[in-house]
Amino acid sequence: MSSSNPRHAVLGPHLPVLKGILRGIEKEGLRVDAHGELATTPHPRALGAPLTHPQITTDYSEALLELITGTHHSTESLIHELEQTHRYVACQLQDELIWNQSMPALLPSEADIPIAWYGTSNTGMLKHVYRRGLAERYGKAMQCIAGVHYNFSLPDALWDVLGTEGATLDEQRSKGYLALIRNFTRYSWLLMYLFGASPAVSSSFVRGLKHDLPKLDEDTLYLPYATSLRMSDLGYQNKAQSDLQLCYNDLETFLARMHAAVTTPWPAYQAIGTHRNGEWIQLSTNILQIENEYYSNIRPKRSTGRCERPATALAERGVQYVEVRCLDIDPLSPTGISAVTSRFMDTFLLFCATEPSRLFPNNGFCRDSHDNFNLVVKEGRKPGLMLIDQNKPKSLADWSAELMERMAPYARLLDQAYGNEHHAAALAEQADKVRDGNNTPSARILQTLRDQGISMHELALQQSMAHRDALRAQPLDAAVQQEYDRRTQESFIAQQQLEDSDTEDFSSYVARYHAALKPPPTP
Repeated sequence: MSSSNPRHAVLGPHLPVLKGILRGIEKEGLRVDAHGELATTPHPRALGAPLTHPQITTDYSEALLELITGTHHSTESLIHELEQTHRYVACQLQDELIWNQSMPALLPSEADIPIAWYGTSNTGMLKHVYRRGLAERYGKAMQCIAGVHYNFSLPDALWDVLGTEGATLDEQRSKGYLALIRNFTRYSWLLMYLFGASPAVSSSFVRGLKHDLPKLDEDTLYLPYATSLRMSDLGYQNKAQSDLQLCYNDLETFLARMHAAVTTPWPAYQAIGTHRNGEWIQLSTNILQIENEYYSNIRPKRSTGRCERPATALAERGVQYVEVRCLDIDPLSPTGISAVTSRFMDTFLLFCATEPSRLFPNNGFCRDSHDNFNLVVKEGRKPGLMLIDQNKPKSLADWSAELMERMAPYARLLDQAYGNEHHAAALAEQADKVRDGNNTPSARILQTLRDQGISMHELALQQSMAHRDALRAQPLDAAVQQEYDRRTQESFIAQQQLEDSDTEDFSSYVARYHAALKPPPTP
């Protein structure tokens, strides 16, 4: 099939351009104590101010670390930076460690899960109140689920090479990235089969939730063929978002639907209100408080300034990169993601950007892709599993093998550009999982639980401790350690400057933030 596909051939004469691909990682991980219970301590001062530190912040909870890399032209430098940051954090945590599993550690009662705190600046309070709203809407436990976000951008010159339509470079970028997202949506079930690593969960996580998960042991629930319970509907019970379907056929329609979601009241949220006992508890009573509340496997992104709305930035300057959000933490990697996975992601995303990408019918919603994804997260390793491809049944095994074959030329092109064979090797490693589902992370985890007779919690704690010890055994060079210490101190100064420079009250700041959302362009 690869020899008859003309799309990858257009890249051949432009190999130097491929070296302009940029990738970055945001890796989440809960802080836990030596027993694997959620840390209820404040964000360690040794890690800096989470509002302003460029590499170490928090996500939903005060205990949910998020380690961020810069953008890199090579996988080697990307993983190296992520590993250095993990080493620094591991050495600073002392009696705590990072939980290197997507499904949460042992959680305290909802009331005792601490929401992230970012100081008293208006910017910090906006982040904090937004998280208060998430707690009101979805509960705190769900927000403690962790993952890896993979940011990816193509060099501007590549859009002309691909013949992407658009009167301006901004238009080309936006059309090109939306085409990538449509193909990603069609094929992202494959990522869950290959990299899903949460087939089981501690029984404590589902307390009070309706579920149909059988017991693997007294402390562990699972699904026998699941790949990623993290990406299933377990815990994600929210009627307001259930009918919200954004359209990736064109940027204008996408922005119009996002605008409607962040400006349309939802009765249940109106009943909660924005204040309780004189304190802010959510930023608005609309379907979404802000754009980031929309749960999606991939997002079109654009960097924003202070008080700038993401949707307005996209409308004014177009899509800048994509953020893949469906990757589970790799529990076998100290950094939560391996170089092999990164190289496969680059191959997969280049494939998605280059291959023909039909518009979605049905008002921009692809039901088959949605159903395929949900089926694979729950039953991806089931023998003979059938998916739907363009309204026709196709086995996961056959479709996976076909996609691997179609991606092979892209892996070779990347290897030619970088002068190695790493991408082809990464693709071959994934092909082994297609041939034998026992090689997938989800199957290996379940097999380990059975072989060792231990619970999911015990296994995750063992692996997290081993990763901590391995990271601490390789201390940073003195110069690198000094640079991290400098950034930590500078983050406190930057946060203080933000707090000192605020001249308006928080309610006025929130009003200005909402007003910064401009009406969407006409489709």
